Amino acid sequence: MNFSLNQEERIVTNNGKQYHLTPKEYEILQFLMDHPDEIFTPEEIYTSTWKEKPFQCRPIISVHVRHIREKIEEDPSNPKWIRSFWGRGYRFDTK
Repeated sequence: MNFSLNQEERIVTNNGKQYHLTPKEYEILQFLMDHPDEIFTPEEIYTSTWKEKPFQCRPIISVHVRHIREKIEEDPSNPKWIRSFWGRGYRFDTK
């Protein structure tokens, strides 16, 4: 894994290729990357990025994760980096 984050420009780089993310996409990815290989519920992800109490946030997080995957994954339908764990949440894999 060669992911790096440029916080000022909100750019993610992996193996020399740059990916431009929205501010929320970047915050979600940064949160997951700051805690690699840990599973977080959508509520935990929402609270960490929006800094407010989660309310019906599962679809919001799901859409943002899908958009991140579309940008950074080779095959977004078979993600290598941001993995889903049914009924539990999401994890950024380093393996």
